[in-house]
Amino acid sequence: MDIVAALKWRGMIQDIMPGTEEQLKKEPTTCYIGFDPTADSLHIGSLVPILLLYHLQQAGHKPLALVGGATGMVGDPSGKSEERNLLNEETLQKNVAGVKKQLEKYLDFDPSKKNCAEIVNNYDWFKGLGFIDFLRDVGKHITVNYMMAKDSVKKRIEGETGISYTEFAYQLMQGYDFYWLYQNKNCKLQMGGSDQWGNITTGTELIRRKASGEAFAFTCPLITKAYGGKFGKTEKGNVWLDPEKTSPFQFYQFWLNAADADAEKWIKIFTLIDKTTIDQLIAEHRNDPGARLLQKKLAEAITTFVHGEKECQTAQQTTEQLFGKSDEINMKEMNEPALLQAMEGVPIHSISYSMISDGIDVVSFLAETGIFPSKGEARKMVAGGGVSINKEKVVDVNLVVDKSHLIAGNYVVVQRGKKNHHLVKQQ
Repeated sequence: MDIVAALKWRGMIQDIMPGTEEQLKKEPTTCYIGFDPTADSLHIGSLVPILLLYHLQQAGHKPLALVGGATGMVGDPSGKSEERNLLNEETLQKNVAGVKKQLEKYLDFDPSKKNCAEIVNNYDWFKGLGFIDFLRDVGKHITVNYMMAKDSVKKRIEGETGISYTEFAYQLMQGYDFYWLYQNKNCKLQMGGSDQWGNITTGTELIRRKASGEAFAFTCPLITKAYGGKFGKTEKGNVWLDPEKTSPFQFYQFWLNAADADAEKWIKIFTLIDKTTIDQLIAEHRNDPGARLLQKKLAEAITTFVHGEKECQTAQQTTEQLFGKSDEINMKEMNEPALLQAMEGVPIHSISYSMISDGIDVVSFLAETGIFPSKGEARKMVAGGGVSINKEKVVDVNLVVDKSHLIAGNYVVVQRGKKNHHLVKQQ
């Protein structure tokens, strides 16, 4: 299966310019995707362009990852209803450095290879380009009529907020990126999300008009969730690639909790698993959806790719300890980092060493920590079977909580009802 056919099977191509497939079959081709440095970490939406570059490099082509140090100062109107806040140079440079560091994890930058990956920053060629030079050498080649016909511009002009000249000029800047890379890096292919089609084709048009050259393009579809909701978003916000922003456990949980329809689509896009294996996994999953085989394989593959095998195994182990069958759970085996990752975002309460050392009845324990506002409410909930300590349901209101209940030497996990978790730390 050639690279374009493989990417189409994976659902990673939406629009493609005529001649692109033939170009990729004809010769090793330098290609690029731009990454927007609006934060010092990429999020899981960025995995699609990362994987596109990965697949193309594996097929023998040369990937360029463009970090928009210049365009990041302007802002892209594509897919946005309002003008975003512009970043100052210090913040932008911090973000560019963070994005570069992450990209180096996924692509092969070995300079001894002909198709080694490169990171380029468009600030390097824009910083010395004056406004008059840009208007004379770039602006005169693309008409305002052409620019206004782009969907990203039309939607903003027709909307309530309009569009500033700054953002209107963005497609010229991105077009110049492609032209500069074509001239200086022999780059003939640009890729991006489907909302970037207008900006990308401006680049191919600029190359045709200014350099009498031929360039190519394709876009990937924007990822959606089957049942609504924005892809890559949780109650806590973006799912980041940086483990300091989204722990490997929370990252693993995002994929594990995918809906069946999403899992079937995402396992093709976000993993490197081959077609035969994926077809078999989908068939087995449809035969027994309750086993969630597809979600488990998806979560394992993508967590390993992003965070490594060790972190993935820890996330899997923590998942089993927290959510496995009750007769198989042994939370006492959890270490502190795994426990804190798993309990990220839950309310944390404290209790004194002396109370735990001496032992305290469960009703007083629940009231003293503030998990319940009073002993009466705590007693009622315990009697109704609505409280669990370390995943074990409390069946006796006279249960004494003591040192034997501590996990990782310092913690007790309390579950109130089915979904409300609390973490108690002795201090």
